[in-house]
Amino acid sequence: MKTVLITGATSGIGRATARLLAKNSYRIILCGRRHDRLHELEKELRELTEVHSLQFDVRNQNMLLESLKSLPENFSQIDILINNAGNAHGMDTIQDGSTEDWDAMIDINIKGLLYVSKAIIPQMLERQSGHIINIGSTAAKEVYPRGNVYCATKHAVDAINQGMRMDLNGTGVRVGAIHPGMVETEFSEVRFKGDSERASQVYKGFRPLQPEDIADIIHFVISRPYHVNIADLVVMSVDQASSTIVNKNF
Repeated sequence: MKTVLITGATSGIGRATARLLAKNSYRIILCGRRHDRLHELEKELRELTEVHSLQFDVRNQNMLLESLKSLPENFSQIDILINNAGNAHGMDTIQDGSTEDWDAMIDINIKGLLYVSKAIIPQMLERQSGHIINIGSTAAKEVYPRGNVYCATKHAVDAINQGMRMDLNGTGVRVGAIHPGMVETEFSEVRFKGDSERASQVYKGFRPLQPEDIADIIHFVISRPYHVNIADLVVMSVDQASSTIVNKNF
Protein backbone atom coordinates (compact mmCIF):
# COMPACT_ATOMS: atom_id res chain seq x y z
CA MET A 1 0.00 0.00 0.00
CA LYS A 2 1.47 3.37 -1.04
CA THR A 3 1.35 6.36 1.28
CA VAL A 4 0.23 9.72 -0.12
CA LEU A 5 0.65 13.07 1.63
CA ILE A 6 -1.78 15.75 0.45
CA THR A 7 -1.46 19.40 1.47
CA GLY A 8 -4.56 21.56 1.41
CA ALA A 9 -6.60 18.42 1.98
CA THR A 10 -9.59 19.95 3.74
CA SER A 11 -11.39 21.37 0.72
CA GLY A 12 -11.64 21.44 -3.06
CA ILE A 13 -9.14 19.46 -5.11
CA GLY A 14 -7.27 18.20 -2.04
CA ARG A 15 -10.35 16.76 -0.39
CA ALA A 16 -11.65 15.20 -3.62
CA THR A 17 -8.24 13.62 -4.21
CA ALA A 18 -8.09 12.21 -0.69
CA ARG A 19 -11.52 10.65 -1.13
CA LEU A 20 -10.70 9.07 -4.49
CA LEU A 21 -7.30 7.72 -3.43
CA ALA A 22 -8.79 6.31 -0.24
CA LYS A 23 -11.27 4.36 -2.37
CA ASN A 24 -8.32 3.03 -4.37
CA SER A 25 -6.43 1.65 -1.38
CA TYR A 26 -3.82 4.34 -0.84
CA ARG A 27 -2.77 5.16 2.72
CA ILE A 28 -3.56 8.86 3.21
CA ILE A 29 -1.89 11.65 5.20
CA LEU A 30 -4.22 14.63 5.31
CA CYS A 31 -2.61 18.03 5.86
CA GLY A 32 -4.42 21.29 6.52
CA ARG A 33 -4.96 24.20 8.87
CA ARG A 34 -8.58 23.58 9.92
CA HIS A 35 -8.82 21.03 12.71
CA ASP A 36 -12.57 20.48 12.46
CA ARG A 37 -12.42 19.71 8.74
CA LEU A 38 -9.38 17.48 9.14
CA HIS A 39 -11.11 15.50 11.89
CA GLU A 40 -14.31 15.17 9.86
CA LEU A 41 -12.52 13.98 6.72
CA GLU A 42 -10.26 11.61 8.64
CA LYS A 43 -13.32 10.03 10.26
CA GLU A 44 -14.97 9.63 6.83
CA LEU A 45 -11.93 8.04 5.18
CA ARG A 46 -11.21 5.64 8.04
CA GLU A 47 -14.06 3.55 6.65
CA LEU A 48 -11.98 3.02 3.49
CA THR A 49 -8.28 3.01 4.32
CA GLU A 50 -5.56 3.87 6.82
CA VAL A 51 -5.54 7.62 7.35
CA HIS A 52 -3.68 10.10 9.54
CA SER A 53 -4.06 13.86 9.73
CA LEU A 54 -1.51 16.61 10.40
CA GLN A 55 -2.61 20.12 11.30
CA PHE A 56 -0.13 22.77 10.19
CA ASP A 57 0.24 25.83 8.00
CA VAL A 58 2.64 25.27 5.08
CA ARG A 59 3.99 28.78 5.66
CA ASN A 60 5.36 27.72 9.05
CA GLN A 61 8.44 25.59 8.39
CA ASN A 62 9.03 24.68 12.03
CA MET A 63 5.43 23.57 12.53
CA LEU A 64 5.65 21.54 9.32
CA LEU A 65 8.83 19.74 10.41
CA GLU A 66 7.48 18.99 13.89
CA SER A 67 4.27 17.61 12.39
CA LEU A 68 6.16 15.28 10.05
CA LYS A 69 8.28 14.03 12.96
CA SER A 70 5.07 13.01 14.74
CA LEU A 71 3.96 10.60 12.01
CA PRO A 72 3.40 7.01 13.17
CA GLU A 73 5.92 4.55 11.79
CA ASN A 74 3.52 3.03 9.26
CA PHE A 75 2.95 6.50 7.76
CA SER A 76 6.56 7.67 7.82
CA GLN A 77 7.51 6.44 4.34
CA ILE A 78 5.86 8.92 1.97
CA ASP A 79 5.67 7.52 -1.55
CA ILE A 80 3.69 10.32 -3.17
CA LEU A 81 3.60 14.02 -2.31
CA ILE A 82 0.75 16.12 -3.69
CA ASN A 83 1.62 19.80 -3.27
CA ASN A 84 -1.93 21.09 -3.47
CA ALA A 85 -2.05 23.88 -0.85
CA GLY A 86 -2.39 27.28 -2.49
CA ASN A 87 -4.77 30.16 -2.96
CA ALA A 88 -5.42 33.60 -4.39
CA HIS A 89 -6.01 36.74 -2.34
CA GLY A 90 -7.63 39.73 -3.97
CA MET A 91 -7.92 40.72 -7.60
CA ASP A 92 -6.56 44.26 -7.65
CA THR A 93 -4.42 46.15 -10.09
CA ILE A 94 -0.74 46.17 -9.20
CA GLN A 95 -0.93 49.81 -8.11
CA ASP A 96 -3.85 49.12 -5.77
CA GLY A 97 -2.75 45.71 -4.52
CA SER A 98 -2.43 44.81 -0.86
CA THR A 99 1.04 43.82 0.31
CA GLU A 100 -0.65 41.50 2.83
CA ASP A 101 -2.34 39.70 -0.06
CA TRP A 102 0.96 39.50 -1.92
CA ASP A 103 2.74 38.05 1.11
CA ALA A 104 0.01 35.45 1.65
CA MET A 105 0.19 34.23 -1.95
CA ILE A 106 3.98 34.16 -2.08
CA ASP A 107 4.25 32.45 1.30
CA ILE A 108 1.66 29.75 0.57
CA ASN A 109 1.96 29.16 -3.17
CA ILE A 110 5.76 29.31 -3.45
CA LYS A 111 7.47 29.04 -0.08
CA GLY A 112 4.96 26.54 1.32
CA LEU A 113 5.45 24.24 -1.65
CA LEU A 114 9.22 24.51 -1.25
CA TYR A 115 9.15 23.87 2.51
CA VAL A 116 7.06 20.71 2.16
CA SER A 117 9.11 19.41 -0.77
CA LYS A 118 12.41 20.10 1.02
CA ALA A 119 11.20 18.11 4.02
CA ILE A 120 10.12 15.04 2.06
CA ILE A 121 12.56 14.77 -0.86
CA PRO A 122 15.47 13.40 1.26
CA GLN A 123 13.62 10.19 2.14
CA MET A 124 12.65 9.72 -1.51
CA LEU A 125 16.30 10.11 -2.53
CA GLU A 126 17.35 7.59 0.09
CA ARG A 127 14.92 5.04 -1.39
CA GLN A 128 15.55 6.15 -5.02
CA SER A 129 11.80 6.17 -5.39
CA GLY A 130 8.93 8.65 -5.05
CA HIS A 131 6.51 10.87 -6.93
CA ILE A 132 5.87 14.59 -6.49
CA ILE A 133 2.79 16.24 -8.01
CA ASN A 134 2.74 20.03 -7.99
CA ILE A 135 -0.68 21.60 -8.48
CA GLY A 136 -0.34 24.76 -10.52
CA SER A 137 -2.90 26.62 -12.60
CA THR A 138 -3.51 27.89 -16.10
CA ALA A 139 -2.25 31.11 -14.47
CA ALA A 140 1.16 29.41 -14.60
CA LYS A 141 1.01 29.55 -18.38
CA GLU A 142 -0.41 33.02 -19.03
CA VAL A 143 -1.08 36.32 -17.26
CA TYR A 144 -4.44 38.07 -17.09
CA PRO A 145 -5.50 41.56 -15.96
CA ARG A 146 -5.51 41.95 -12.17
CA GLY A 147 -3.89 38.54 -11.83
CA ASN A 148 -0.39 40.03 -11.43
CA VAL A 149 1.07 38.51 -8.24
CA TYR A 150 -1.14 35.41 -8.24
CA CYS A 151 -0.03 34.64 -11.81
CA ALA A 152 3.57 35.30 -10.77
CA THR A 153 3.33 32.74 -7.96
CA LYS A 154 1.88 30.12 -10.29
CA HIS A 155 4.54 30.86 -12.91
CA ALA A 156 6.99 30.18 -10.09
CA VAL A 157 5.33 26.81 -9.40
CA ASP A 158 5.76 25.97 -13.09
CA ALA A 159 9.45 26.94 -12.96
CA ILE A 160 10.04 25.06 -9.69
CA ASN A 161 8.36 21.98 -11.14
CA GLN A 162 10.65 22.06 -14.19
CA GLY A 163 13.74 22.71 -12.09
CA MET A 164 12.80 20.01 -9.60
CA ARG A 165 12.37 17.49 -12.40
CA MET A 166 15.80 18.38 -13.81
CA ASP A 167 17.56 18.29 -10.46
CA LEU A 168 16.00 14.95 -9.52
CA ASN A 169 16.64 13.33 -12.87
CA GLY A 170 18.44 10.04 -12.39
CA THR A 171 17.32 9.64 -8.78
CA GLY A 172 14.22 7.56 -9.47
CA VAL A 173 11.91 10.32 -8.23
CA ARG A 174 9.12 11.30 -10.61
CA VAL A 175 8.03 14.96 -10.78
CA GLY A 176 5.08 16.47 -12.60
CA ALA A 177 2.61 19.35 -12.51
CA ILE A 178 -1.10 19.57 -13.16
CA HIS A 179 -2.41 23.00 -14.16
CA PRO A 180 -6.21 23.29 -13.89
CA GLY A 181 -8.32 26.06 -15.34
CA MET A 182 -11.50 27.18 -13.60
CA VAL A 183 -12.53 24.63 -10.96
CA GLU A 184 -15.66 25.20 -8.87
CA THR A 185 -14.23 25.26 -5.34
CA GLU A 186 -13.86 27.76 -2.49
CA PHE A 187 -11.05 29.37 -4.52
CA SER A 188 -13.06 32.42 -5.64
CA GLU A 189 -14.67 32.90 -2.23
CA VAL A 190 -11.20 33.10 -0.68
CA ARG A 191 -9.99 35.40 -3.45
CA PHE A 192 -12.95 37.74 -2.91
CA LYS A 193 -12.61 37.54 0.89
CA GLY A 194 -15.88 35.86 1.70
CA ASP A 195 -18.04 37.65 -0.88
CA SER A 196 -19.96 34.52 -1.87
CA GLU A 197 -22.23 36.37 -4.30
CA ARG A 198 -19.29 37.74 -6.28
CA ALA A 199 -17.56 34.35 -6.10
CA SER A 200 -20.62 32.53 -7.44
CA GLN A 201 -20.67 34.76 -10.54
CA VAL A 202 -17.31 33.35 -11.62
CA TYR A 203 -18.87 29.94 -12.34
CA LYS A 204 -22.25 31.00 -13.72
CA GLY A 205 -23.27 30.51 -17.34
CA PHE A 206 -21.00 27.55 -18.13
CA ARG A 207 -19.99 24.16 -16.75
CA PRO A 208 -16.69 24.54 -14.90
CA LEU A 209 -14.39 21.73 -13.87
CA GLN A 210 -15.19 20.05 -10.56
CA PRO A 211 -12.63 19.02 -7.92
CA GLU A 212 -13.42 15.39 -8.73
CA ASP A 213 -12.27 15.94 -12.32
CA ILE A 214 -8.81 16.96 -11.12
CA ALA A 215 -8.71 14.17 -8.54
CA ASP A 216 -9.38 11.68 -11.34
CA ILE A 217 -6.46 13.09 -13.33
CA ILE A 218 -4.16 12.96 -10.30
CA HIS A 219 -5.09 9.32 -9.76
CA PHE A 220 -4.34 8.57 -13.42
CA VAL A 221 -0.96 10.30 -13.26
CA ILE A 222 0.28 8.55 -10.12
CA SER A 223 -0.93 5.12 -11.23
CA ARG A 224 1.05 4.99 -14.50
CA PRO A 225 3.84 2.39 -14.84
CA TYR A 226 6.93 3.67 -13.03
CA HIS A 227 8.90 4.42 -16.20
CA VAL A 228 6.14 6.85 -17.27
CA ASN A 229 6.33 10.40 -15.89
CA ILE A 230 3.61 12.84 -16.91
CA ALA A 231 5.68 15.98 -16.59
CA ASP A 232 3.21 18.77 -17.31
CA LEU A 233 -0.53 18.69 -17.86
CA VAL A 234 -2.97 21.57 -18.53
CA VAL A 235 -6.70 20.94 -18.19
CA MET A 236 -9.69 23.24 -18.76
CA SER A 237 -13.42 22.96 -19.12
CA VAL A 238 -14.59 22.64 -22.73
CA ASP A 239 -16.09 26.13 -22.33
CA GLN A 240 -12.78 27.69 -21.31
CA ALA A 241 -10.19 28.58 -23.95
CA SER A 242 -7.94 30.75 -21.78
CA SER A 243 -8.03 32.63 -18.50
CA THR A 244 -10.07 35.41 -20.12
CA ILE A 245 -12.01 33.51 -22.82
CA VAL A 246 -14.94 31.54 -21.41
CA ASN A 247 -18.08 30.64 -23.32
CA LYS A 248 -20.85 31.75 -20.97
CA ASN A 249 -24.56 31.51 -21.71
CA PHE A 250 -26.89 33.34 -19.34
